[in-house]
Amino acid sequence: MKDFPLGELNPAQQEAVVYCEGPLLVLAGAGSGKTRVITYKYAYLTKVLGYSPSSIFTVTFTNKAADEMKERICKICNGNWKNYWIGTFHSLCVRILRAHIDQIGYKKDFIIYDEDDQAALIKRILKELNMHEALCKCVVSRISNLKSNMVTSEQYASNIEGYEFEERLGRIYAKYQNELKKYNALDFDDLILMVINLFSEREDLLKKYAEHFRYVLVDEFQDTNKSQYVLLQLLSKYHKKICAVGDDDQSIYKFRGANVHNILNFEKDFPGVKIVKLEQNYRSTKHIILASSAMISKNLLRKPKNLWTDRDWGDKIHYCQLSNEEEEAKYIAKNIKEMYLKGDYEYRDFAVLYRLTLQARALEEALRIEGIPYHVVSGVSFYHRKEIKDVIAYMRLLLNREDNVSLLRVINTPPRGIGTSAISKIEQEAKKNGCSYYEAIRIIINDETVAESLKQKLSSFIALIEDLSTKDYKNAASMIKDILNTTAYLEEIEEDRIQNVLELLSSAENISVRDFLDKVSLVSNVDSWESKKNYVSLLTLHSAKGLEFPVVFIAGCEEGILPYFKAQEDPAELQEERRLFYVGMTRARNLLFLTTVRQRRLYSKVQNQEPSSFIKDIPPEYCCCIKKDCSNFNTPVKDSDSRKIKPPFVIGCKVKHPTWGVGVVRDCYGEGDDLKIVVNFPGIGVKKLAPKIANLERV
Repeated sequence: MKDFPLGELNPAQQEAVVYCEGPLLVLAGAGSGKTRVITYKYAYLTKVLGYSPSSIFTVTFTNKAADEMKERICKICNGNWKNYWIGTFHSLCVRILRAHIDQIGYKKDFIIYDEDDQAALIKRILKELNMHEALCKCVVSRISNLKSNMVTSEQYASNIEGYEFEERLGRIYAKYQNELKKYNALDFDDLILMVINLFSEREDLLKKYAEHFRYVLVDEFQDTNKSQYVLLQLLSKYHKKICAVGDDDQSIYKFRGANVHNILNFEKDFPGVKIVKLEQNYRSTKHIILASSAMISKNLLRKPKNLWTDRDWGDKIHYCQLSNEEEEAKYIAKNIKEMYLKGDYEYRDFAVLYRLTLQARALEEALRIEGIPYHVVSGVSFYHRKEIKDVIAYMRLLLNREDNVSLLRVINTPPRGIGTSAISKIEQEAKKNGCSYYEAIRIIINDETVAESLKQKLSSFIALIEDLSTKDYKNAASMIKDILNTTAYLEEIEEDRIQNVLELLSSAENISVRDFLDKVSLVSNVDSWESKKNYVSLLTLHSAKGLEFPVVFIAGCEEGILPYFKAQEDPAELQEERRLFYVGMTRARNLLFLTTVRQRRLYSKVQNQEPSSFIKDIPPEYCCCIKKDCSNFNTPVKDSDSRKIKPPFVIGCKVKHPTWGVGVVRDCYGEGDDLKIVVNFPGIGVKKLAPKIANLERV
């Protein structure tokens, strides 16, 4: 105990770390160092209390967070994370299922369907049932929500009350589950449900794991859904040693099934629980902390916290109302460029957050015009790109001939003359014989009534798959190389896509095929965000959770957008929208900008907009209006136009420096003795100079 570095923690963090006698709820406010607490608690359990690392079930929600946790824990514990149970709910459940899923009627080599695979299967089912494919997104969401609330297809079907869509959904859900079982496939929600089913049917296995995991450590507890919470309750059933770390004010994933009541009711579900509040914020300035705390305090359904910080006051929150989304985007882009040119920040230090993905269009255009590098974090993730999905589909089909979704993806990729009519025949044959598409192809090949040209094409495809399947691959990379060489896939795609495939290949070294497929199936879009690359991050407010940036812009703080119009009539939904705004505000370390517009084009229609009611809940003393039409704060108005100073050097003109030669002016700001000029000198780079000293000449 003497050697354990508790002195590196504040008193509340220390209390959370050392209490291990029973259930513990750590209410960790934004930026309060919860990851630090989890890391030190893990180390305390192993180094001081003598827990085996493999006996601590440590779970979080994203691969990015899990990897960060592994890295920190391994550093402090001097261990090998491969022996640890640290990961996402889904990845840890996969480990259990790989060992025992055969106990509930599945094969251990099951495949995992990601969202794209799930949608492809649902679309095919809709087609078979003569329903519109446009329903796909809604159906996928509803089925996922039912599963996260532990409602099976049989239970749902037995409770339908005669509504046409509900009856249709019941048929789709039942067929979807049957197809998954036939393919020996699980979707994300199944990964957790199957472990619960396993433990329900096999009490001995539940006891084995619940006794093995002597301590359960949960990060982001406010994001758990019903099935995840039930799993945690099962694993802590005997010892009650569970530490749940979370913040009810940051529960923003109700649309995915997350239930804020899990954290609000934790005391009832775990009698005798100890509660520790982490209220010291290490991230943001006083203005940001006090403003966001005042705003979120308007929510009624929450556990009160009093966040504070030792940081200075910093700038007030900048609020600006503009005429339309184009002007809003220009304002954001110009502010980013100005701060970058002044040398205050790198592009990686900026994030632009928004409620709706359609808001990104104008923002991207403005950033492009200003020549500002950016990355849309919520765009297509690397593992969801077409070329990557194609290669992975080949890999999955080699392991599982029952995988119809993967077969349909690769049967004519690259093109081998197997068109829609041939695929339709395969589908009909499979339906008639109640078999997989792969087996249906074999039947067609042996059918004397089928044209020889089609039989030859299908035979070549089968021979290709059989040839690839017979080889013993030492790792995933060797399988990918063989697929690429045998199919000549790279000859059919563009250069940038080739580079993506080669990157996939390099990531597949030293990992087994099965582990590699599990890994890529469980990657989310946010996991692709990289803080080291020097670009502005554009992302939705939902995607921003868990991240932080020196400078944050929240665009579109308007009624109907934030809060979203569908939430305005539902008190629970409205509180969730307020939490979403709170998450956005607390991503900022130093500067926070809020923007609204008077008119915005939404869904092809120009609409008049009103500032968000959430902005009106921010005390005026913490805000600074920078346009004349900021009518929501009783603060002195700063006229941004009156602050503009005519620069002595025009941006774009050429100047001569006695040492660096001729350069082009990129920016000019300040006045008098504080005047600064930013010049790009070819071969030298960008320099920030004081003209009074630099002896510049106009050219």
